[in-house]
Amino acid sequence: MTDTELDRIDRHILDVLQCNGRITNSELAEQVSLSASACLRRVQRLEHNGVISGYAARVDPRAVGLGLQAFVRVQLARHDAQSIAHFVRRVGESAEVVACHALTGDMDYLLHVVVEDLDHFSRFLLDRLLNESGVADVNSSFVLRTVKQTAALPMA
Repeated sequence: MTDTELDRIDRHILDVLQCNGRITNSELAEQVSLSASACLRRVQRLEHNGVISGYAARVDPRAVGLGLQAFVRVQLARHDAQSIAHFVRRVGESAEVVACHALTGDMDYLLHVVVEDLDHFSRFLLDRLLNESGVADVNSSFVLRTVKQTAALPMA
């Protein structure tokens, strides 16, 4: 399903669901001015077509003992397919990495890392990220305060 296949009502449904994924179908239908059955069919179509990829609870990291967040810029030593696949596999196996993005520019990847404390971060960095993962250089920045964080995409 492409962006052009989403009409105004689909976008409105997505906007509401991003703010409240636990809304009932009847409440959603009322907010988007559809019958409950028509609304349910649209939501099911959006799910089936992969526009809605899932539902999840947002958990406060501090409430579960994860008090330190860092953004780690990574440069690989080699850029052949095998080295990249190995790095991607290692990152995928690391629960501490909640997001990994391939970048343009002087660094290859940006990792969002969530850990208990500085000791946990140090173990992650030394034992997992730098140990046999093909990393040539890292640069870490620690989050002092989160000013804005949302999982909602702009639907305008």
